[in-house]
Amino acid sequence: MPVSGGGFEQAYNAQAGVDTESLLVVAAHISQNPNDKQELRPVLDALGQLPEALGAVTTLIADNGYYSEANVELCDGEKITPYISVGREKHNPPLWERLQEPPPLSEEAGVLARMEHRLKTKEGRAIYARRKSTSEPVFGIIKAVMGFRRFMLRGVELVSGEWNLVCIAWNLKRLHVLAA
Repeated sequence: MPVSGGGFEQAYNAQAGVDTESLLVVAAHISQNPNDKQELRPVLDALGQLPEALGAVTTLIADNGYYSEANVELCDGEKITPYISVGREKHNPPLWERLQEPPPLSEEAGVLARMEHRLKTKEGRAIYARRKSTSEPVFGIIKAVMGFRRFMLRGVELVSGEWNLVCIAWNLKRLHVLAA
């Protein structure tokens, strides 16, 4: 993968789809794409392969790295409501801005405009805020508590297996907490 300052480094982009209720990793994969814009399709494909008994995915929450019109349209085509950040917001906006609902959206608005509008609503902000307590803790605990900070193997196939093992270890740890 390209690194800042020029050159390349053998590195991987680890992805995990996390259930917002249980915090279990339900989809995981590795890529060598330096950004996340192309990583939504593999996650949706993995989610589509889950047993029907687990239920259907209806909502997707993702950070700005996944934001693109193609990804929003991809979610819409899969009948999934996307909440993908469109950019960085300033901290501590005035109270009236936080409590104010956006004006109604035109009926002809496209999927991108609808998603941007959805993120500005009180309900949309609350749903998007769950990302901070869903996927972020999973990666933080995998790194800080479980001590997984780098891959020991080389090659995409081997690293994929290693990442799957890390996600299985996380899920076992999480299942133990959920069972208590």
